[in-house]
Amino acid sequence: MPSEPIDTWVVTETPDDDASAGTVRTARTARSASAARVAVAVVSPWDVVAAGLSALLLRHPQDVEVLGQDWQAWGREPDVVLYDAAGLHEGDGADLDRLVGHGVVVIVVSHDLRPDLASRALARGADGFFSLGVHDDELLAAVLSGRDDGGPVVGSSPVEAVGTRLGHDVGLTPREIDVLTLITQGHSNQEIAEMSYLSINSVKTYIRSAYRRIGVTTRSQAVVWCLQHGFAAEPDAVAS
Repeated sequence: MPSEPIDTWVVTETPDDDASAGTVRTARTARSASAARVAVAVVSPWDVVAAGLSALLLRHPQDVEVLGQDWQAWGREPDVVLYDAAGLHEGDGADLDRLVGHGVVVIVVSHDLRPDLASRALARGADGFFSLGVHDDELLAAVLSGRDDGGPVVGSSPVEAVGTRLGHDVGLTPREIDVLTLITQGHSNQEIAEMSYLSINSVKTYIRSAYRRIGVTTRSQAVVWCLQHGFAAEPDAVAS
C-alpha cells in the first residue's frame, strides 16, 4: 500500500505591533507550497533508470516535485512525464499512447544504441527527447521547458527534434519508415500489408518511394542501409 501524501504546513509569526502580537498563524497549504514547482513522473521498465533520473531531479527541490512510482494509484497529475524509450522495446507502447492522449508533456529518454525507439516515440506524439547520458543541468532545463510550453528537448529546438526521426534527413515519411522497419525485420510484402492494414499494392508503392529516397534498388541494400541508420533489427511495436 502506498503511503498517503504528506500535507505541507506553513507557519508565520505576526509582527510585534499587530493586535494579536505573539500569536502564531498556521495555514494548511498542501498544494500551494509546491504550486510553483513542476510535478514530474518517471516511467521506465528499468528500476535503475527510474531511480537514477529521480535522484538527479531530487537535487532541485525548489523547482521540481518528483512523484513516486505510485503516482497513478493516488490520482496525481504530473506536469511532465519522462518516458524511457525502452518501454517501446519491452512493451507495445500502449502506456505512451495513454500519456500522450491525456495531454501531459511527454519527454522521451533516448538510448544512444537504439535511436529508432526515440524516433518511434516522437512519431507517436511525444513532445521531445533527451539522451540517457544527460547532464544534471540539461535534465532540469528539459523539465522546466516542458512546464513553460517551450521545446522540451535538451540542446535542440522542436524543429530539430523532429529531425531526429529515422530517415528524416532523406525525407522518409512515417509510413515509409514503418515499411522499411518491417522489411529490416525480415517480413514479406504480404506480411507487411497485413500488419499495417494496407493493400499489397500500397505496400509496393511505399517500398518503391522509400527505395528512391534512400538510394537503393534491392531489398538487401535497403536492409543494410536501415541497419546503418538505426532501424531495429528485432520486432518492436511499430507506430501507425
